[in-house]
Amino acid sequence: MNPHFKQIVIVILSIFLLSCSSDETKSEIAVTPDPIIPPVTQVPPVNTVSKTVHYLALGDSYTIGQSVCETCRYPEQLKASLKAIYPQTNFSLKVIATTGWTTTNLISAINNQNLDANYDLVTLLIGVNNQYQGKDFSIYENEFPELVKKAITLAKGDKKNVIVISIPDYAYTPFGTIQMQGQGTKISTEIAQYNTFAEDYCKANGVVFVSITDITQKGIENPNLVAGDGLHPSKEAYTLFTDRILPKVKIAIQD
Repeated sequence: MNPHFKQIVIVILSIFLLSCSSDETKSEIAVTPDPIIPPVTQVPPVNTVSKTVHYLALGDSYTIGQSVCETCRYPEQLKASLKAIYPQTNFSLKVIATTGWTTTNLISAINNQNLDANYDLVTLLIGVNNQYQGKDFSIYENEFPELVKKAITLAKGDKKNVIVISIPDYAYTPFGTIQMQGQGTKISTEIAQYNTFAEDYCKANGVVFVSITDITQKGIENPNLVAGDGLHPSKEAYTLFTDRILPKVKIAIQD
């Protein structure tokens, strides 16, 4: 065989063999599928509530529901809302509140009752009568923290179970504008002082604080927010209180 022709044949065969090898490699890569990784299903955490929840409401006329029906006051509305959300849970409610009570009166009432420290939820709304009766603000500064500590103790020692509610502003009621004529600005300023102190204390100590004061400041433009006595919140106002407090309550009572 001609040496030159032989070299040409060798080159052609080499190219052919390389081409076959490349095609085989491509074929092997093409038929090898990527591994399929099944998606991981994230199971959301289950928030459970005890079969029995004991609720203690501490306060004054705003808690007892002066001038509205017993089931209209916000503690009862909270209880009803919780029953609707958690039908398998039994909710009990105890109210320690009386119209006209100051922080001093509430402390005395708690001390005089033999209360078990087994409450799953404690709400506290107090201070308007300190302001209305012209008590020195230092009394509130000393007694409000004491009441919060008592509330925590009664809430199984767990501050997560305590919710403090701001003081309504009665300057925006017929009573505040007519019988307290000319004192509206003074009333609002002093109540704001009480609420600021309470909110700052709660934030510093990891206690939930819910402000409902702005709701009551619509009492003049919306008379339906004021009870028939022209001073206290109406059922409609308490419903708005409840709507604002409820999300915090649901967190508090979860196991």
